[in-house]
This record gives sequence, structure tokens and C-alpha cells, in this order.
Amino acid sequence: MAYQHILVRNEGGIAIVTLNRPQALNALNSALMDELSAALDGFETDDAIRCVIITGSEKAFAAGADITEMASKSFAEVYSQDFISKNWERVTRARKPVIAAVAGFALGGGCELAMMCDFIIAADNAKFGQPEINLGIGPGAGGTQRLTRTVGKYRANEIILTGRRIKADEAKAIGLAAQVFPAASWLEDAKALARTIAEKPPVAARLATEAVDLAWNSTLDAGLEFERKAFYLLFSTEDKKEGVDAFVNKRKATFKGK
Repeated sequence: MAYQHILVRNEGGIAIVTLNRPQALNALNSALMDELSAALDGFETDDAIRCVIITGSEKAFAAGADITEMASKSFAEVYSQDFISKNWERVTRARKPVIAAVAGFALGGGCELAMMCDFIIAADNAKFGQPEINLGIGPGAGGTQRLTRTVGKYRANEIILTGRRIKADEAKAIGLAAQVFPAASWLEDAKALARTIAEKPPVAARLATEAVDLAWNSTLDAGLEFERKAFYLLFSTEDKKEGVDAFVNKRKATFKGK
């Protein structure tokens, strides 16, 4: 499929999606998010793809939602059109691990898109933030919810109400970024992590991310019940037999997703 606003390539089982609106610092509009959703749909049906990276340029992951697209919209329009909600949340439903590899600006919608992924890798020049308040609005794609669950109520309020930018080292310190790498190598470092994940059993990886998401969104009892059932379920897979046999016989496992 030909895309106008993203670039897609496959590197040895790693699908890499590059946001590609350089003239707008990769600002996220409906057309781009439709393309990202379509790309994720395609990855789901390709068994060769084991992990997905969403990234941008060295200057900007995504500087925010496209303000020009929002400027003339009224309440009635955004509400009736299900603006943002209709196509942004597809990332959260991806059935394969998704890494956000962030360099430069990840502001507003860009920060929210990164938080929809399973975890965030940041270049040391990355800058995160939710500056929507400076436009007279607030976060609309999960910023108040995912940021609060990640960094806590008081820090989230401070970040959202001031609209300030968070540098990479602070993002790691508060739990927003999992790791920080040099800007010269951040994408290669993200690929190395993706390759490590791609070697793991796909079914177990998917159930693990589902369990972690449930820990975030539900009660401890519900999460523990899901975890236990997932644990039992994995005993029925060929990958479980392969993993145990490889461990016992001191060899590297080869997982097939079965």
C-alpha cells in the first residue's frame, strides 16, 4: 500500500513506521492517523513481523496534533465526528509489541501517541510535554489519563497546567521513557531492543502486554486472574515446549508463535 504521510519498512521481522510530515514537524492529522491504523492492520496479518517501532525524524517524533486541522472546528463538529477517538486509539489495540522511538519533539498529540505504545525509547535530545493549555484546550488523546497513571497525579497536573517541556533524562526519571540513548544512535538502539523482543515467543509476548495493560486499567484481583489464566494457557503452546527444552538442553530457543 502506498502512503503519503508515513514510511513503512520491514527489517528482519521488525516493522518500522516513520511519521513523515517534515514540513509540519510530523504534526498528526486525520490522514496520517488513518494511514498508521492501516499499517498496523497489515502488520497483524503478517506472521513474519514480531515487533513494531513507531518513530519520526531526529528533529521531531511528532510536534503535536495538527492545529490547522482543528482551528476551524466547533464543539458540534468534533463531537459528531468523533474527532481523534475514531482513529487514534488503534495503536493501543495492536496485537504485537509496539515501541515508540522518540527523538526531538513529542508534544501534545505526539506525547500521547508515544504513550499509547508499549514503551518509549528516547534519544537524549527528546522533549516531551502536554502544552495544549496554551491553546485554550486540554489533552484529548489520553494525556490526562496515561500521563497521570505513569507519573502520578501531582506531577501530571504540574506538567499539564504549566505546559512545560520535559527533557529526556527527566522523562526517564519519572517513568515516562524506559531508556535514553544518544541522539546519534537512538534508532539503532531501539531496533536492537526490537530484535530482542522479536526473538521471544509471540503469543507469550502478546499476553504479557495485555496483562500489563490490565494492571494499568483494572483492579489487582482482575489482573491477577488474567495473569494466572494466561500463564496456564501458555502451557498449551508449542513455544512453551520449545522454551523449556532449550533451557534444559542449554541451547537457544527458536519460537514459532504456535
